[in-house]
Amino acid sequence: MSRKVFNKWFDKAFFILGFLTTLVGLAVLLALILDVLADGLGRLGWQFLTNYPSRKPEEAGILSAWVGTVWLMALTGLLAIPVGIMAAIYLEEYSKKNWLTNLIEINIANLAGVPSIIYGLLGLGLFVRAMGLDRSVISGSAALSILVMPIVIMSTREALRAIPSSIREASFALGATKWQTIRHQVVPAAMPGIMTGIILAMSRAVGETAPLITIGALTYVAFLPTSPISSEFPFISFQGLFDPFTVLPIQIFNWVSRPQKGFFADAAAAIIVLLAITFVMNGLAVWIRHRYQKGIRW
Repeated sequence: MSRKVFNKWFDKAFFILGFLTTLVGLAVLLALILDVLADGLGRLGWQFLTNYPSRKPEEAGILSAWVGTVWLMALTGLLAIPVGIMAAIYLEEYSKKNWLTNLIEINIANLAGVPSIIYGLLGLGLFVRAMGLDRSVISGSAALSILVMPIVIMSTREALRAIPSSIREASFALGATKWQTIRHQVVPAAMPGIMTGIILAMSRAVGETAPLITIGALTYVAFLPTSPISSEFPFISFQGLFDPFTVLPIQIFNWVSRPQKGFFADAAAAIIVLLAITFVMNGLAVWIRHRYQKGIRW
């Protein structure tokens, strides 16, 4: 058998092996989703979404958990995304290449692989105790922000690095400053890649449990964080940032640890809601990315 024929058969064998491996992974994922749907669809309903947790499985709901999840994801995005993007722009466009920037880059790459429980311990020591924020929504959001920020920074830098230098040179040739070039040319062109990193970061944050348990997030909450809209001047309230909270992953963990079988159906229904929230967040980010991609013409 000639080497050319051998390489051809090797390519086909590798293709078949990769296809079968992917098929097995998708089959396992599909089986898990179908199992969750079979257990949890019967519990889904308006009452389940608007009731607080209860000791009785048939009366339990996830109101405080899904509202806490929305609060946490919104604040995590507000904290992590702008800071991560600005840090990436500075490191990629402004900073000089020396030992200090190399050290920063190495540490950012290492932080992306640190176990999430370590960020929980950091949040407990820094935000809960040192800063006196207690076990509040802002403490949980800050801990998750530090957790996902390396992902945002690394993906944003890769997106900026992929932009052709000719775009920058053309902008400079027309008299634009460096900031104008970055703001109006480089960042919009890199936005699809930036949004991909944001999708990955927020998808990781929405399912994290260990950091929130470490900082002391409650497993049973029969109230909601204070609404940000107030009836009194200035009609905005920040009290909700300092209220205790729970989230869907913690509520699911609490239910699956119960001996009653009814709570397993509740946990499956909560998993469906968590998946729906994740899909909505990712779908919005994909839509924004697609919108920017349509406007890019290199």
